[in-house]
Amino acid sequence: MKAFSYVTVQTAASAVELVREQGRFLAGGMDLLGEMKEGLVEPALLVNVKALPGTREVVASPKNVSIGANVTLTTLADHPEIRRLLPGLAQAAEEAGSPQMRNVATVGGNLAQHSRCWYYRQRDVRCMKKGGPRCFARGGENKYHSLFTKTMCLSPCVSNLAVALAALDASVVVQRGANTVTLTLAQLYEKAWTEAKSHHSLAPDDLIVRVEVPVVAGALSVYVKIAEKNDFDWALVSCAAAGRIEGGTFRDVRLALGSVAAIPWQMKEVSAFLEGKSATAETAAGAADILLRDAEPREHNGFKVPLAKALVKRALLALAT
Repeated sequence: MKAFSYVTVQTAASAVELVREQGRFLAGGMDLLGEMKEGLVEPALLVNVKALPGTREVVASPKNVSIGANVTLTTLADHPEIRRLLPGLAQAAEEAGSPQMRNVATVGGNLAQHSRCWYYRQRDVRCMKKGGPRCFARGGENKYHSLFTKTMCLSPCVSNLAVALAALDASVVVQRGANTVTLTLAQLYEKAWTEAKSHHSLAPDDLIVRVEVPVVAGALSVYVKIAEKNDFDWALVSCAAAGRIEGGTFRDVRLALGSVAAIPWQMKEVSAFLEGKSATAETAAGAADILLRDAEPREHNGFKVPLAKALVKRALLALAT
């Protein structure tokens, strides 16, 4: 690890200004420090944003829940209003890493984390995400990689919170220069779909400030995942569902899959299919078939398709019980 400078800031605007000169934001720091130790990044300056006012708070109102970027995953998982209004988000936070990691990992860091692909993480491999000529997962070891492979890079989005927040129709407020902009979850990750080197749509000096989640009367949410180990493991596949059940039928339901694409995988066609249909296993299976219709498994990850379909059915039926 090369030498670097360190500074603590008190405003988002000053943080953005300082990062522009070969800097990186530091909050929970687990992913950034890991990349530095592995020689993947060598920032000259670490800008500590943990002290930014208002970024460690959860503020709930009848119509909206505002979550600061520096709220830890432990706080998110245990917060009584999150558990009451947005149970799927609490479940997603609770499933991330170990208790020790959740105590320091933050909402902003979880959303902005970089690829976990073993080719990207190997310092001696210059893959496409590091500016190299090819994605080594194509024709290589791709057990944990994407099912939706129209992208050049097969590294999937593994953020638990991204999947839950996508299903909840949340938005992300970002400090961009002197102004703030609001992005949907689709916008937050769309560049990862179109550009191999991108992990998300954030520029190096874009800083997540908070997340805004709408509260819909009567809405339910759930997050489920399957991993190789029960604890402290990345999801092989994850699924989040959010919506209402009225008279035994699905209403305004949104689904999102994680660890299967460079983005949280969603299809508007699935919501249209579910609208007004009976909340049955047969309906859930139909939604799963639509959501996985365009999957193109690689040599070693075809097992993810039945896992994803099972999770879609599990999540939808959990809304109805």
